[in-house]
Amino acid sequence: MSEFNPIGEKVEKVAPTTNGANGVPEADEPRPVEEIESLCMNCHENGVTRLLLTQIPYFREIIIMSFSCDHCGFQNNEIQPAGTFQLKGVHYELRLTAMDDFQRQVVKSDTATVKFIELDLEIPAGRGQLTNVEGLLSTTIEDLQQGQSARKEQTPEVYEKIEEIITKGKKMLEGEAFPFRVSVDDPAGNSFITPDLRDGVGKWEKREYLRTPEQNEALGLTNTSKEGLDESGDIIPDQVYQFPASCPGCMHPCTTNMKMVDIPHFRQVVIMNTSCDDCGYKSNDVKTGGEIPEKGKKVTLRVNDAVDLARDILKSESCALECPELGLSVNPGTLGGRFTTVEGLLTQVRDDLHNQIFQTGASGEGGDSLAPEEKTRWDDFFNGLDAAIKGEKEFTVILSDPLASSYVQSLADDPSQPDDKMTVEEYERTDEEEEDLGLKDMKTEGYEEDAKTEDKKAKA
Repeated sequence: MSEFNPIGEKVEKVAPTTNGANGVPEADEPRPVEEIESLCMNCHENGVTRLLLTQIPYFREIIIMSFSCDHCGFQNNEIQPAGTFQLKGVHYELRLTAMDDFQRQVVKSDTATVKFIELDLEIPAGRGQLTNVEGLLSTTIEDLQQGQSARKEQTPEVYEKIEEIITKGKKMLEGEAFPFRVSVDDPAGNSFITPDLRDGVGKWEKREYLRTPEQNEALGLTNTSKEGLDESGDIIPDQVYQFPASCPGCMHPCTTNMKMVDIPHFRQVVIMNTSCDDCGYKSNDVKTGGEIPEKGKKVTLRVNDAVDLARDILKSESCALECPELGLSVNPGTLGGRFTTVEGLLTQVRDDLHNQIFQTGASGEGGDSLAPEEKTRWDDFFNGLDAAIKGEKEFTVILSDPLASSYVQSLADDPSQPDDKMTVEEYERTDEEEEDLGLKDMKTEGYEEDAKTEDKKAKA
């Protein structure tokens, strides 16, 4: 049986029995409180250290230590966590609004920092304590009062500031300064403020966090964080990762940047960028993940002002883009994946097409092979695109994605629903789309039987 039992069970072992005899364990039985003779650091005579192994409800196992010396009267009490450092640091905050809140139990390890926020008073890491909020505050005030008479003579300005803190702290203890907050921050994760089932929102708060390399070093740990990854070994959203690649233009070494972005009310996507310093090649792409939905999705947006042009839009690789009023139709895979705004998407389409059509010769006029009527038609097309980009022309954006991996930002009160300028509809994929996506070749059920059938045919 574990020696770390609640204090109540420990007391029962030494409590008087009904016949008047004390329930003190025999010599061969485990004692609730262990006593060890140890050196007093005050008078250097031998004193007694008492150890109690116990368990805090809703928390974990701790060791309560008490030292006393009969020779000089010196006493000292502290606690230590019985386990190891936790995987994460912890930050507790309690908002006191009534006298009962002073009785909240507090476990302060020797690595924890306590702060009374309204007092702007911070208690640095030091001796571990098992106490309550009242004990923390009253002990702090008593410590500040020591040496005040000397400060008054030597440093009057310091004396006055500390006296203000003492006065305000006493008012807090008397219940005249509610509400106020106390926080406990422990990088080791071994401190605790007791919650209450009646606590409402904003009353009691617990937050875990990953330790910094400096905190790990202060705790005597190596840097346990996986660089660039979370505890599960997954990439962290909004963090840029870099890895080496080969430039598809000149085949020289280059760098690819990758970042995972969480699009609200949609899903996580990975944005990738490759750039080559040798030949100037650049590419941007967006990859979506997750399971393949049963149906495709078609999103239609009517654009008629600058607000619509500023909407976020994600066009996946599998998505077809149409703007009937502009005479624009982009097949799936043409632009790759793009996460930008409506204005940005049209700008990218215009720039890509303009470079392909008009940048043939040094003059940028398309060379002799471009017929005058064809050049006029392209000029009209790009003028229409420019007018739409500037907000001078209304148009419609239609995204048809058989994998339902594209997205247009909604401006409705509930962003997960389309607004009055949008329509979203699901549709059954065509056989051609299923074939192009390779879905007809996928089989996730019954493939074991198919494999056996193929083996039999091969043997025959």
